[in-house]
Amino acid sequence: MTELLFIRHGETDWNREQRFQGQIDVPLNRTGREQAARVAGRLAGDLHDALYSSDLVRARETAQPLADAWRVAAAFSKGLREQHFGVLEGLDVPTIKARHPDLWARWLEHRGDFALPGGGESLRQFHARVLAAVRELAEAHAGRRLALVTHGGVLDMLWRTAHGQPIEGLRTCEIPNTGLNRLRWKGGTLVIESWGDAAHLADLPPQPPTQAGER
Repeated sequence: MTELLFIRHGETDWNREQRFQGQIDVPLNRTGREQAARVAGRLAGDLHDALYSSDLVRARETAQPLADAWRVAAAFSKGLREQHFGVLEGLDVPTIKARHPDLWARWLEHRGDFALPGGGESLRQFHARVLAAVRELAEAHAGRRLALVTHGGVLDMLWRTAHGQPIEGLRTCEIPNTGLNRLRWKGGTLVIESWGDAAHLADLPPQPPTQAGER
């Protein structure tokens, strides 16, 4: 069995603007940096065997305070990146509706095999990529404890997998920025032990609602 602690990256300005981030590099905003500091403070005494992060800057900036607290170097994984949203990346919803109404309508159907033009990943491709990355890391560190900093879309795929839900359709779980999500990998199966623990953020302003795409 491998213990897996997944942490969503801290807040960015594009989260506030409900803008599709995808695989564009967007830094944390001031709130996001505070969230990253707080999660590092909370976990400072809970040392894990290894720290991994998506290689996108918002995840790397979230991982760095934790790496400093544990005095370890974070390893970066492209497999933990957010889904690629093709031509919609960098756009907010009003702009998408104005420029790409047909694509927006198709996106809202949340079909497993629909990939946006411009290099977008389908949900099926994204899910396969995420699970392959998690499997590889979990099996390479069998019997150990891993912390992994990643994205809302990745966590949504893990939630669906652990609950046996289809990859299509609307999200059914809350995924707060820098929330703690504890899972375990055993015999090729993901099991959730706790989800969305954001007690370290209790006195911060409420987070904006999360849309698929701006994760």
